[in-house]
Formats: sequence, structure tokens, C-alpha cells
Amino acid sequence: MILQIETATTSCSVAIAKAGKVIAYREINMRNVHAEVITLYIDEILKQGNYNYNDIDAIAVSSGPGSYTGLRIGVSTAKGLCFALDKPLISVDTLASMASGLASTKTIESNTLLCPMIDARRMEVYTAIYDQSGNQIKPIAAEIITPESFADILRENKISFFGDGSEKCRELLDTHPNAIFIEGFTNSARHLTQIVQNKFEKGLFEDVAYFEPYYLKDFIAGKKAIS
Repeated sequence: MILQIETATTSCSVAIAKAGKVIAYREINMRNVHAEVITLYIDEILKQGNYNYNDIDAIAVSSGPGSYTGLRIGVSTAKGLCFALDKPLISVDTLASMASGLASTKTIESNTLLCPMIDARRMEVYTAIYDQSGNQIKPIAAEIITPESFADILRENKISFFGDGSEKCRELLDTHPNAIFIEGFTNSARHLTQIVQNKFEKGLFEDVAYFEPYYLKDFIAGKKAIS
């Protein structure tokens, strides 16, 4: 039984998966609430199934890229539980979990590639490209989107763009006949399940003491508003 945590974007989501199937979850898509609700949500889903913390076999966390603050909260919570319960830690690339989640929940035309996008301010996104089996076609990067972005791949392949960074890119890329935009996708701890189960079965665990989120870019503090 694995506790799964997703806080890389505006979504704060926790789930419990047993033998590779989600049995309980709780989530909210709202900014700046992660620290307030994450432990409450974990307590709720454990009580929902009449479980306690000692029933957990491992803890998994979405490791980035994404929101600096969100990732810190999710990873700190996961590591704290691992230390307290003496349980292993599993990390999952956030973009890979998004691709896995879309492939498992939406009907996608065969041979269409998947391009998850996380908003990274202005016209920049964190992104990568995967096939529907989870193989990475284009590596994770912070990209400033222009009308020429992905042109080489779009010439030969249909690409489904999705995630909270995709909508702002739509006007630039939507004119290409092979560009498909999927609305309404929200990051969820449920999307980690397939990758987490595979890693658990193979014993692919992180060193809890030294593990850090994958920020991709250095944190840049915003200016305080002048009242």
C-alpha cells in the first residue's frame, strides 16, 4: 500500500494505491493552500479506508519540475513521513506522471505523442514529450514557446498538449494541423500510480536523507507588493 503525494502545481493531491490501484484520494486545485491541507488530506484518506500510518509500505512523491514552494511542501512531507515510519521513498518525474495520467484516463489516437506542460511564467513552460508507453521522446526542459516550437516533431507526428501551461501556448501552436490541445487536465496523485508500482516492485527507492526536488530552474523570489 503506497501513499502518493502531488504538489508540483496548483493542485494539492494525495492518494492511496494498493497493488497498483487507487483506493482513496483527496485533492484541491487552488493556489497557496498546500501547506494547510496536505496533512489533513492524508489523515482523511487513511481514515476513509480504516487504515493507519503503519499500514503504508512506501511513500511516493511527484518530484518536479514545478512550483518551487509546492515541491518543497510535498517532498518535505514525504521525507518526514519516511523518517517517522521508516518507510522507503519513491520519486516520480512530474511530467512523466502527467503523461501516464493522460494515457490512462483519455482516449488518445494511436501514435499521438504526449506533451505535458507546466506553467513557468510568461511564455515559458516546463515540458517534455513522451509516447503513450511512457518512453521519453524529448527531454525535460524549460522552454520559451514560439510558433516554431516543436516544429520538427510536429511535421511527422501528432502531439497532444495538456497541463496548466498548455493554454497560454495554444494561440502560437494551434494553427499546426498536428497540434492537439486537451483542456481540463489537472495534476493528480492518482497519475503517479503506474510508475510508482513499477518502481516499488523493482525496489527503486531514493536516499531519504539526500533526496531533493527537481526544480529545473533556480528559485527567484518575487518583489513584495507596495501597499
